[in-house]
Amino acid sequence: MRRNVRKKNKRNTFEKKTMNIQKKVLISLIVILIFFLFFALIKTSSNKNDFLNFLNKNSTNNKALESANNIIDENSAINQDNLNNEIINEEPQNNSITFNLTAIGDTLCHNTQYWDAYNSQTDEYDFSYVYDDIKHYTKNADITVGSLETTFAGKEKGYSNYPTFNSPDSLATALKKIGIDVISLAGNHALDYGYAGLCRTIDVLDEADISHLGTYKTAEDQNKTLIKNVKGVKIAFINYTYGTNGIPVPSGKEYCLNLIDKDLIKKQIEQAKSKNVDMIVACMHWGIEYKTYASNEQKELADFLFQNGVDVIIGNHPHVIEPMERKKITLADGTQKQVFVVYALGNFTADQHEEITRDSAILNLNITKNENGKISINKVTYTPIYMYKDPNVKLHKFKILDIEKCIAEYEAGSSNLSANTYNNLKIQLEKIKSILGDELN
Repeated sequence: MRRNVRKKNKRNTFEKKTMNIQKKVLISLIVILIFFLFFALIKTSSNKNDFLNFLNKNSTNNKALESANNIIDENSAINQDNLNNEIINEEPQNNSITFNLTAIGDTLCHNTQYWDAYNSQTDEYDFSYVYDDIKHYTKNADITVGSLETTFAGKEKGYSNYPTFNSPDSLATALKKIGIDVISLAGNHALDYGYAGLCRTIDVLDEADISHLGTYKTAEDQNKTLIKNVKGVKIAFINYTYGTNGIPVPSGKEYCLNLIDKDLIKKQIEQAKSKNVDMIVACMHWGIEYKTYASNEQKELADFLFQNGVDVIIGNHPHVIEPMERKKITLADGTQKQVFVVYALGNFTADQHEEITRDSAILNLNITKNENGKISINKVTYTPIYMYKDPNVKLHKFKILDIEKCIAEYEAGSSNLSANTYNNLKIQLEKIKSILGDELN
């Protein structure tokens, strides 16, 4: 019996020792787990000083947890303060965008012009020399807009002069090389060679990579809005003509040409607005030929365009310059907006006899889309130009002159111009300024 008691006591002692060992192991595991959990928190907080303080104070598990919570709270506060400082110190972004829009007058091509550009050795037409004096103005703009008063119906049709124009395809290439980005086609000569000539003109411009509007191959094309993205500003273009010199629009293909029709205009303006554009430019083929003032019909139509959402109007057709105007208007909803119109820019290139038809201007609009989305027309400047025809040479007679530059060079003694040409340029400069008016700042 004593043996049994001794055995039992030994067993109890063994069990107690085992339990003590298990307790110690469990406590060690708990301490290690707490240590690693806390180390992870310390690493996340990246606060070494508090970590050292914790090691010095780590007398109990509760104190360790309390220290960890303090470190987390402290670092959270620091991070929040840093975030608040970043928000406060961050400068507001300036989302306004400023760009330059340049516009030119009508591009006509009389027979004297394409004869002058012809190279008999290559059997090709090169118009590039015509623009040498002024091409930097059109090339350096953010976007340049022109107007075409001829067709590219094809060589096989025979190149032709007024009253039905057909010009060499290389004229389109020359316009592209001087930086023309957009060209309006709805004009009184658009159907000079019928629907086929209209379509081929579109093809030639596509090949030259010049965006165009106003004439179309299909109804689907007419329903599309030409939008150009200029430095992040979305500009929609629309274009209409008063007529086609009595040439009927093909039956069943009324879509091929945008005639001035208020219902069509309003529809296409609404289509442009639905594309969330920032501004709308209307290219209008209107006015009375050889009159240097805007008709009442032009003024009324301009008001209609502005009231319905157009911001800028570029007019052409009369073969002479007409006035320009920047103004602030009140819309039907009571809001105000700034708008601009130039009623006509004259002939960019042509060989008409009247002296005033040789006067034109390269127009430059400095425009800002403000942070609130509104459009501001900051400055309106222009370069007076003259379509010069040199009587002293057999070829390459035609050249567009920068009038003020030529006058300055002559007066500085560095020009080959004759005294008669110099005096004439001074006269034409005064005419241009008297019609267009002062530049707008």
